[in-house]
Amino acid sequence: MKNMFLSQKTKGFLSLIRFELPFSAGVCVVLGQIFALGELPSFSVLLGGFGAIFLISGSILVLNDFFDVEIDKINAPERALPANLVSPGEVLWLTGILTILGIILSFLLTPSLFFLSLLIWVIGFFYNWKFKKRGLIGNLMVSFSVGITFIFGGISVGVPFNVLVWVFAFLVALIDLGEEIAADAFDIAGDKKVNSNSFAIQYGPQKAIRLSQVIFSLAILASFMPFVFGLLPIFYFVPILLFDGVIIFSLRKIGNVSRKEGKKYIRLIYLSGLVCMLVILLFRLGGI
Repeated sequence: MKNMFLSQKTKGFLSLIRFELPFSAGVCVVLGQIFALGELPSFSVLLGGFGAIFLISGSILVLNDFFDVEIDKINAPERALPANLVSPGEVLWLTGILTILGIILSFLLTPSLFFLSLLIWVIGFFYNWKFKKRGLIGNLMVSFSVGITFIFGGISVGVPFNVLVWVFAFLVALIDLGEEIAADAFDIAGDKKVNSNSFAIQYGPQKAIRLSQVIFSLAILASFMPFVFGLLPIFYFVPILLFDGVIIFSLRKIGNVSRKEGKKYIRLIYLSGLVCMLVILLFRLGGI
């Protein structure tokens, strides 16, 4: 019985971190490092940059569950808190541990990252506490935090103003913004219960879907920028073009589907984006 309790507790803690999200943030940091340097950084810098943003991102995601427990009782009752796998106090302890470790690791890399980590965490805290319910401004806060992971990578290797780094920061911020607004269109039931003021609640789910489609279309156009300006070899366009195809396919589907189906297509866009980034990373690691 005790082992079963520990197993459920461990499962709860791991689900709070949502591994694939901070992992994606870490991949973006590593790509930012490689784009900025034009080569692979030292292993300690690569691992440090990945680990720092993984921990900071994880802490913000864990804290999100603390503030979102009432919404999750409706939209995601299987989450750790509403399912009683963990307690609110344990969530706060895990948030604190991840935050402290992430900020210390950032400082060990460079003092500039210490301040950037603090900024990212503060934005995440205020988003979770107040601004998630404020509609577009909350969506913009999240997309900014996602985009800045590339710049985090550039700063970690002492090259903060590389053009390719900033192009990808803009691109992934647009993609995340489209995902955030589209997801809100399928979370209206729970959001209304907590007086959220999301774009979907203000103007209706169909207008939210249309706005997300416009933003995703801008992201597709932005995906051409590295090649128009000669920042990447043309064969890198293959994984990006395939990812653009997934976006177009998903956008054609999400306008007239159930909440469950809609969230599935949004997740497909996210996972396809992660695969695209991993392929680009493998190209770079292979010296291509």
